[in-house]
Amino acid sequence: MIDKPLLSAVMILLTLSLVMSYSLSTYTVLHFHYADFHFFIRQSIAIFLGFTMMVLLSKMDPDRWFVRVGLALFMLFFILMIAMQFLPPSLVKAVGGAKRWIHLGPMSIAPVEFFKVGFVFFLAWSFSRKLIDKTKMSFLEEIRAFSPYLIVFFLAVFLIAIVQKDLGQVVVLGGTLLVLFLFAGSSLKFFFTLIGAAFMAFIGLIFIAPHRLARIKSWWGTVQDNILSVLPFESVQNLRIEAGKEPYQISNSLNAIHNGGFFGEGLGNGQFKLGYLSEVHTDFILAGITEEFGFLGLGLVAFTMLFIVYRIFKIASKVKSPVYYLFSIGVGLLIAFAFILNSYGISGITPIKGIAVPFLSYGGSHILASCIAIGMVLMLSKKVPRNSEGHIL
Repeated sequence: MIDKPLLSAVMILLTLSLVMSYSLSTYTVLHFHYADFHFFIRQSIAIFLGFTMMVLLSKMDPDRWFVRVGLALFMLFFILMIAMQFLPPSLVKAVGGAKRWIHLGPMSIAPVEFFKVGFVFFLAWSFSRKLIDKTKMSFLEEIRAFSPYLIVFFLAVFLIAIVQKDLGQVVVLGGTLLVLFLFAGSSLKFFFTLIGAAFMAFIGLIFIAPHRLARIKSWWGTVQDNILSVLPFESVQNLRIEAGKEPYQISNSLNAIHNGGFFGEGLGNGQFKLGYLSEVHTDFILAGITEEFGFLGLGLVAFTMLFIVYRIFKIASKVKSPVYYLFSIGVGLLIAFAFILNSYGISGITPIKGIAVPFLSYGGSHILASCIAIGMVLMLSKKVPRNSEGHIL
């Protein structure tokens, strides 16, 4: 028996995504002269395909199909991320110097969304075979044991952060990798060493890209007073820069959230989607939902997302196979980190990363990839011991 509460929670968010893809795309439809149901139909197709794949995967025998599906995801989309840099412009168009999508007729595929799921599988599969049963290792032994995975990750960083100029996805993958290292048996010393190295690499990736540095400066100018006011050290005051105008997107995102109040303006009655807040049906969908459904609506969305992560972690805690255990944890972390990064970005707490909200943002690739990940977790949930009523023991 699959985990029905997890499936139900995911379907609630997918249904809301369908509704909001119609409600929040009003201005974009008018501005680009699309048909009224342009985004609704495309999102419907993505959700239908995603739901179908999720159900099909959930019905498969994990002992027979789990490794095959996971390896196929990892290998296929890793190769695609490399190959897409050499494909002709008719298939891959550079936007802002970055090649992120493969265009197949009316469809566009973002390989990185599927690679994230495959990468989590690769880590879980390899960790369970080589590391999960190891006794306590010295620091140098840990470096030797974990270095192959870091090499694969650095190659992914090069392809995603440097070639595709998508630092947000690297943050999600990096955070997931670090936590999985802990569950695979790394020491706290090694864990914090990696965090320090990751922070330095993150700073380096910001400084080699002028657009990222400009974004960081713009964000810092808006939050510096709040942060520096609680630091009594005179030396840190040198970090103060001349504050410019609050970033246009963040300003309107915060105004949309404020305008929603507690109960919201009502479905279809949002004002900031009318040309003031671009990409409101994609990266800023949480701001659009908050304006139309208020803090109450946002709270229900956050609760549903947390419930999904909770169910995934509960399944992970009950399966006996180490690879099933680590994969389920990894999927839960991918969803949690993406939701946190997006919500922090639209509220101005951190710089905007361009991360889609799992199961909610408009976009076929991330919907399909998220559904595949959940389908694989549902496949594994059949291995969880349950009582006669179907509840997890």
